[in-house]
Amino acid sequence: MDLFQQLLLRRRSIRRFTGELLTPDQSRTILEAALLSPTSKNRHSWEFIVVEDGEVLEKLSRCKPNSGALIAGAALAVVVLGNPFESDAWVEDASIAAINMQLQAESLELGSCWVQVRNRSYSDKVSAGDYINQLLGVPMPLEVLCVIAIGHKERERSATDLAQLLWEKVHIGSFRTKKEE
Repeated sequence: MDLFQQLLLRRRSIRRFTGELLTPDQSRTILEAALLSPTSKNRHSWEFIVVEDGEVLEKLSRCKPNSGALIAGAALAVVVLGNPFESDAWVEDASIAAINMQLQAESLELGSCWVQVRNRSYSDKVSAGDYINQLLGVPMPLEVLCVIAIGHKERERSATDLAQLLWEKVHIGSFRTKKEE
């Protein structure tokens, strides 16, 4: 098994962190991973807001009732933005950057968790993205895709078991259901 596959197997969503801060080198390396990510037509339609301040992390954690709470315990949160006027593939561009950060965090033995914001709600009348836009001063036309929460893992999780992979989701040549096989 190669090192990259081992990294993929180890990377799990971590929702509890120790409270220990990241070093400047760790933060920089994670952001370099985002900035190194490929983009459609090399447009670099993404932007990132790095949040380390505890009070702002607490406020950011309220972007989605309940499921955003883990952000408050992170050492670092990266708000991943995209510009739909820059590229029609901004969601894909921003998603690649987000997972690159998560893989880089895991390679540094840090934990991370993707908090989905796009198409999610803060309240009945306010989207999670609009809440973050207001909180962090995000200008139009940028849109929030997600928040990546990063920190030192409170506890390790077991690696994914290759035997549990959903091979039934793989179709060779054309889509076939179980009945057609």
